[in-house]
Amino acid sequence: MSQWAVYSPNKVAIKEYETQREITYAQLNNAGGHLATYLKEELNLSKGDRVGVLAEHCLEYIALFSAAQKSGIVIVPMNYRLSSVELEYIIKDASPSIIFYEEKFSHLLPEKPKDVVFEISQLTRRWSIDKLSAFETLQLYEDDSVFLLYTAGTTGFPKGVKYTHKMLFWNSINTAMSLVLNTETNTVNVMPPFHTGGWNVLVNPILHHGGYTCLCRKFDAKTVNNLIESEEVSIFMAVPTMLNMMARENNFNKKNFKSLHYIIVGGEAMPIPLIEQYAELDVAIRQGYGMTEVGPNLTSLHQDDAIIYKGSIGRKNFYIQTRIVTEDGEEAKVNQPGELWIKAPVVTPGYWNNEKETENSFDQTGEWFKTGDVVIKNEKHYLYVVDRIKNVFISGGENIYPSEIEKEIMLLEDVEMCVTIGVPDEKWGEVGKVVVKLKDDAASLTAEDILAFCKDRLAKFKLPKYVEFVDEFPKNDAGKIDRKKLSKQTIKSNQ
Repeated sequence: MSQWAVYSPNKVAIKEYETQREITYAQLNNAGGHLATYLKEELNLSKGDRVGVLAEHCLEYIALFSAAQKSGIVIVPMNYRLSSVELEYIIKDASPSIIFYEEKFSHLLPEKPKDVVFEISQLTRRWSIDKLSAFETLQLYEDDSVFLLYTAGTTGFPKGVKYTHKMLFWNSINTAMSLVLNTETNTVNVMPPFHTGGWNVLVNPILHHGGYTCLCRKFDAKTVNNLIESEEVSIFMAVPTMLNMMARENNFNKKNFKSLHYIIVGGEAMPIPLIEQYAELDVAIRQGYGMTEVGPNLTSLHQDDAIIYKGSIGRKNFYIQTRIVTEDGEEAKVNQPGELWIKAPVVTPGYWNNEKETENSFDQTGEWFKTGDVVIKNEKHYLYVVDRIKNVFISGGENIYPSEIEKEIMLLEDVEMCVTIGVPDEKWGEVGKVVVKLKDDAASLTAEDILAFCKDRLAKFKLPKYVEFVDEFPKNDAGKIDRKKLSKQTIKSNQ
């Protein structure tokens, strides 16, 4: 950002839609320097110290990111959709020296000393955006972390992904080469800051290339339709659930999208009828694949291929090496399923404070990251996701790990066993269905009891929609619960 402060000092880098506040590249660079001084001299933070943030996207958040690039502090974006119990685990694991929070989320934070927890709004009093900063940027290395991004864990506990300066740079380069980003690029960001999508799909690459971003604190379909026109948006990113909501609004028309080159879709597969609905307005859809630990911009399906290669996540982006490895450890042949492995400068060095999970995520050489996704590649190098090894299902663009739900329900005394399955849902793509076996016939636990129990312990987007009771679970030859068979049964029971 310091270079753009020289090249394009008066160009607006970020605008907040709700407040209409703006900050230019020069002002953003100044703000970052002043905040770096504040973090170092007043809060006594050093390179590598974690700074938790519990807030929606805002100018202060972006300025703190600028300060992180100068001071070496590590930002820990915290999910304000989680329960206080879930947040407490993340705070204990990340051990942030300081937490900045938005007042409306204060009830989610555990009690902390006043010299540790601060309202994020006070950062505006610590910068002088029109005054140069004397802060001298520290010596930072490519493997130093800039973010600690928490992603749901397969064991039921979140894992902190180390997101480094090297990943930041190479993801931006890959993105620009694939999507064509430059100083003329405009976007509206509706992705939350606690997801890699809220930083690394478009916001960071566009900042890196001197473009413009309008930040929305929340997603509102009708508002976004209008903003794409008024902000002359050239590229926009959303999950299919959002695009479906936008298509249902009465201001979904060709006039609103005339400036768009295309829409980037991530999080889950885009239904073909929805692609065709946008195509009627001459809006191209560009699907891709990514994950918090790698990229996130790993593959891209060119907008011209959206229909002919429907269901594909496209081809790998630049500076990405891929392998598809079968269960036997062999290289998969054309159209043969195998686990997708990635080797690239956008691969995380590992998980925070979790050597075991880090070791399990790489091959024996430590060079290839194992995504846990089963894919196939056709003769033209187009990739297709076949299944998820780790049983994750996606609801409204959010990854839902069954184990997170199951570990809570198993706390109920009357429950002997439970399994969570993703089942189709018209609005959210998939929702959770919990299949429960009670300890005995005398148990009086109802579906309503289970859903009420979950409501107090899980984030809203993780709450299962259905509960079904069974006498026995289907088993495989090894005597384990057959999730595939159970999934077929439960989907059929909902039809």
